[in-house]
Amino acid sequence: MRRPLEVFNEVSVMNFLSYLISGISLGSVYALIALGYTMVYGIAKMLNFAHGDVIMIGGFVMFTAVSSAGTSPAIAIICGIIVCTVLGVVIEKVAYKPLRNATSLAVLITAIGVSYLLQNAALLIFGSAAKNFPKMINVPDLKLSDELTVSGITIVTICVTVVIMIGLTLFIQHTKPGAAMQAVSEDKGAAQLMGVNVNSTISLTFAIGSALAAVASLLLCSAYPQINPYTGAMPGIKAFVAAVFGGIGSIPGAMIGGILLGIIENLSKAYISSQLSDAIVFGVLIIVLIIRPTGILGKKMNEKV
Repeated sequence: MRRPLEVFNEVSVMNFLSYLISGISLGSVYALIALGYTMVYGIAKMLNFAHGDVIMIGGFVMFTAVSSAGTSPAIAIICGIIVCTVLGVVIEKVAYKPLRNATSLAVLITAIGVSYLLQNAALLIFGSAAKNFPKMINVPDLKLSDELTVSGITIVTICVTVVIMIGLTLFIQHTKPGAAMQAVSEDKGAAQLMGVNVNSTISLTFAIGSALAAVASLLLCSAYPQINPYTGAMPGIKAFVAAVFGGIGSIPGAMIGGILLGIIENLSKAYISSQLSDAIVFGVLIIVLIIRPTGILGKKMNEKV
C-alpha cells in the first residue's frame, strides 16, 4: 500500500506538469504574436502596436465565416489569414510608409491611433458583447496518465508554433526575399544601392507578421473560446513584452521569450496569485532588462554617426 505522502507528491508533480504544459501552450501563442513584432522592428525599425488588433480582426473574420456564412472551418481559417495579410499590408502602406523617415514618437502615436481605429470599427460592427468562438480544431486529447491529460488544442498550438518558427528561420536564411530582409535590417540605404526593393521588403514583412497574427488568433480563440473587440489587446501587449524579453529583432528570441512568459504567467497563477500574475510577468521583464538590456538573445545596436 502506498503512503499518503507518496500519493500527494505524485499528484503535485502531475499538477505541476499540467501547469507547465499549459504555460508552454500559452507561451507558444505569445511567441507567434511576438514574431510579428520582432520581424517588423528588426527590419523596419518600428513598433506596430496595432498588431494585437489584427489578431482580433482575424478572429472575427473566422467567427463570421463559420457562424454567419456557414463555411467550413478550413475555409474560415484561410479567409482569416488572407484578410489579416491584406490588412497588414494596407496598414503599412497607408499609416506607416509616409512616416518612414519620421521620428519614433510619430510612428508610435500613429500605431496607437490605428489600434483604436480597429477596436472601434469592431465595436461598431460586432458590438461590445463577447461572442462564443466556434470549434475549429478537432484533435483528440492525449492521456499521458490517470492524472495528466494534454488537450488537443495544446498539442496543435505547440506543434504549429515550432513548425512556423523553423519555417520562418529557413525562409529568412535560405531564400532571396529572406536575404533582402536581412539586408534591409542591416542598412536600408546600402540595401537600396544593391538593388533591393526596400518598400516591397517591408510590405512583405508586414504581410508575414499579419498572417502569423491570424494563426495566433485561431489558436488563442480555440483555447479561450470567446471573442470581443478587445481580445487582442492584452495578448498583444504581453507578446510585445515577450519580444523584448527574448531580444527584439531576434526570431529565436521571440520564441524563447514567448514560451518563458507563458510558463511564468501560468505558474504564477497556479502557485502565487491569479490576480498578481500579470504584475509578476512585468516584474520579471524589468529584472531581465536591468541585467541584460538587449533581452536574452538581443544584440547591441551600434548607431552610425
